[in-house]
Amino acid sequence: MCAKRSTRLYAVVSITGIEKVIAHLELIQSNINRYGLYSFLVKIVSIVFLLSTEVLFYYFWASIQPIGLHLIVMSTVQILIIVGFWVIDAYYLRQERLFRHHYDAIRQQSDTDLNMYISIHNNKPKSSWKSTIFSLTLVIFYAIEIVFVLFLPAIGLYDIIY
Repeated sequence: MCAKRSTRLYAVVSITGIEKVIAHLELIQSNINRYGLYSFLVKIVSIVFLLSTEVLFYYFWASIQPIGLHLIVMSTVQILIIVGFWVIDAYYLRQERLFRHHYDAIRQQSDTDLNMYISIHNNKPKSSWKSTIFSLTLVIFYAIEIVFVLFLPAIGLYDIIY
């Protein structure tokens, strides 16, 4: 009996520098798209949470108990959870911005080593935590939610009193 030895031929594919840059840019672009999608999904979950808690509270809990301290507690809990969504959304926005800076750095190269180290872009403009948490779009979006939480009880109290 003879044992057969497997002979495999491996094709050596040479990739030029520009092709590696294009492949690297495609990887970075997929990360940018993914973090943009995550940010969008956090906004959707935030809205669903806000509306569902408002409905559950005002139509079930407030009809059983008189308006009082539990209204303040519920609004405070809602605001804290909205701030939590705000921070998560800012994290995804920050990651997206860091990958955009990385994309800009890689697109100007003629060859790349396919690194995905985005922490080297922390000192770039608009990539700090402060600038992402207080970016205009996030401030407007989450301020509207917080105003909704603060002023809806006033409207609810008006309807219950009269």
